[in-house]
Amino acid sequence: MNGLTPADARTLVLVLAIAGGALLILVVVLLLLWLRARRAFRRLDATRTESEWNRIDRELELAEQEGRFRIIRELQDVAVQAVTRLVAQAEGIRYAAASDPDAAARSAGALETGARDALADLRRVQTVVREGESAAVPQPSLHSARDLFRVMRDAGLALGFTESGDRFDLRPGAELAVFRILQGTLENALKHGGTGTAVSVGFAWTDEGLQVSVDDDGIRASARRAGLSPREVDQATQYTIDDDLRALTEAYDGAGLTEMRERAALFGGILNATTVPGVGFSVSVVFPALRFHNGVHGVNLGR
Repeated sequence: MNGLTPADARTLVLVLAIAGGALLILVVVLLLLWLRARRAFRRLDATRTESEWNRIDRELELAEQEGRFRIIRELQDVAVQAVTRLVAQAEGIRYAAASDPDAAARSAGALETGARDALADLRRVQTVVREGESAAVPQPSLHSARDLFRVMRDAGLALGFTESGDRFDLRPGAELAVFRILQGTLENALKHGGTGTAVSVGFAWTDEGLQVSVDDDGIRASARRAGLSPREVDQATQYTIDDDLRALTEAYDGAGLTEMRERAALFGGILNATTVPGVGFSVSVVFPALRFHNGVHGVNLGR
């Protein structure tokens, strides 16, 4: 500091200290703003994903209600026609009673049968209406799987889908069971594996059945998110023979898996869930006779 007096040097040091402090404060402020923006982005992303789920649910619910209204309209038309016939029969009986009481009595039996049929149709309408009033969840089908896959990709899964065999139509209950199993499995993969988890979904159709497989690499995904190199990921996910044996013998339970197993069992399916050591989790569901299965196998209909 040639040419500077001690007072000037002290002033310069003070100015630099103030500038450094101001710069530090600016950096801290920018960091806080960045963290705040990042949190806001995450909340927005979560809200967007939740909104997408809600949109899909509303669309599915609307489709279900439209189908229910169509059934009600058709049953109502049948019931109106039946009541119209009853009125005509009643008028005929009234006129016949004056001249031929025996014929009127015989016609009364047919009138009673027709009235019972009309009453049955009206009760069916009433049942459908009550089901519509009490329905709290939509009834999606496999056509909704594309939307499900898109939502899960947006949420962070690297999801791939393969299909083999000739697809055949499923009953609505069977479609719902397969969809809910897919939904629960993918949600578990995202929950336990986190963003960046690679998931492979496979449908294998046979002449009479269907096999659904969902495999993820959640264990390796956790290591990748830690910033490890590919070699370090391999080292961090090493496993032993004991791990292999435990994966083969260990049974996985929980509310979600139990519900999926029960859904599968309703249509003659068997669900297996296993850990793949060093990789992730695997779920396989085999429906050997889903094409012709009526969904009540093993159910006591006399209850």
